[in-house]
Amino acid sequence: MTKPPAPKKAPAEKKSTAGKALEAAAKPVEALERVIKRATAKQPKPESTPKPEPAKPAKGALPVSPLAVPFPKIPPIAGVQLATGRAGFYKHDREDLMVMRFVKGTSGAGVFTRHGVGSAPVDWCKKHLEMTKGADVRALVVNAGCANSFTGKPGADAVRRVASAVAKRFDCRQRDVMVASTGVIGVLLDDAKITHRLPDVEAKLNDDGWAAAARGIMTTDTFPKGAYAEATIDGEKVRIAGIAKGSGMIAPDMATMLSFVVTDAAISSTALQTLLNLYTRNTFNAVTVDGDRSTNDTLLLFATGQSGAPNITRAGDKRLADFRVKLEAVLMDLALQLVRDGEGASKFVKVTVTGAESSASARKIARTICESPLVKTAFAGEDANWGRIVMAVGRADEPIDRDRVKVMFGPLVAAQDGLISPTYDEAKMSAYMKNQELEVSVDVGVGRASATMWTCDLTKQYVAINGDYRS
Repeated sequence: MTKPPAPKKAPAEKKSTAGKALEAAAKPVEALERVIKRATAKQPKPESTPKPEPAKPAKGALPVSPLAVPFPKIPPIAGVQLATGRAGFYKHDREDLMVMRFVKGTSGAGVFTRHGVGSAPVDWCKKHLEMTKGADVRALVVNAGCANSFTGKPGADAVRRVASAVAKRFDCRQRDVMVASTGVIGVLLDDAKITHRLPDVEAKLNDDGWAAAARGIMTTDTFPKGAYAEATIDGEKVRIAGIAKGSGMIAPDMATMLSFVVTDAAISSTALQTLLNLYTRNTFNAVTVDGDRSTNDTLLLFATGQSGAPNITRAGDKRLADFRVKLEAVLMDLALQLVRDGEGASKFVKVTVTGAESSASARKIARTICESPLVKTAFAGEDANWGRIVMAVGRADEPIDRDRVKVMFGPLVAAQDGLISPTYDEAKMSAYMKNQELEVSVDVGVGRASATMWTCDLTKQYVAINGDYRS
């Protein structure tokens, strides 16, 4: 999560498309939910390097979200090593630096925020992935606590120095190093904090550091987010693992967070990019917490080619059928965990719009519902206020037939044919709204297109978290 700084105060550092054959191979998002739903399921410092300022106790650690899911068991992924360290971007004692080292020949792809401000790390990754065509990515460096966004040329220089230092240690070109940051907007990255910790972090690189890596990139997250799946490519088993961070400043426009996914499959960067473009739409771009897009959103996918499976160069290759399904499941799992950890969230809400004129129209209506403060506060108050749903549908400025609109909360019909349902039962509605997981369905009566998005409620805790973010 990234936030703009308040003036005059020292910053508190917390916080393409595939062919028809490919699209036909992809399974509906709804079917994937069953696969991924699991909720109801300090190192010595060398004397030769500068030390971070003395650690202080964390200022009021946030309680874990009631919607949290456990971190999965992720086995080693051949071709990647991970490690974390404390660079000191936070005043309290926590690891805030994460490094991944990839075997030579690893291919990479990325999808990034379209935010108008952007950030130096995003600019770096976009430029060099385009320059190298995603060939031979050798490292990833991520810091939490400083977004390095809106920092001009000094921010870009800081990223370059980090990449250069990592490249020297890992014996690669600096353009083969990907960089990501998250934290406070407008604060220049002190790259020395990262470069001075690199010897320690490099010494800790191991094959089994996924949980620590997920914790190391957290800001206001209350639980680490990870996902894992196994797939088969031409009879060979391959692994897919990913982590993500995000809690607030989450809105669809890719990527809505930081997320890093690695597979030991051998897949070309061109094919990886096609898959990311395809599956981002209904995963990371279908979740929203507060409607605010981040400057640093980054999703990177790496393929190390160490599984023994044959090399695949086309995303539509029939041998990738199972892999495509499992990759989408991993992305969806991570995306939904962002909503489950929405700042202050107590309700996990699925919103489905049907009967729309087009898919784009359905998505816009669903997003308007999901991001309406009045709708979200009603969820928080366990109030089946269908009038607010109708309000949001109308103000989306998309074609609807008012006299055919139907609103449902779970299996209960709240309104239909343009007015309150004759079967409306306040007691049953109130009982349903007490569930932690809710479903809202709206048919707008003008076509056959549909869309689904996920969101959470808006509580007093969201205001408290964001009011205290820097102070």
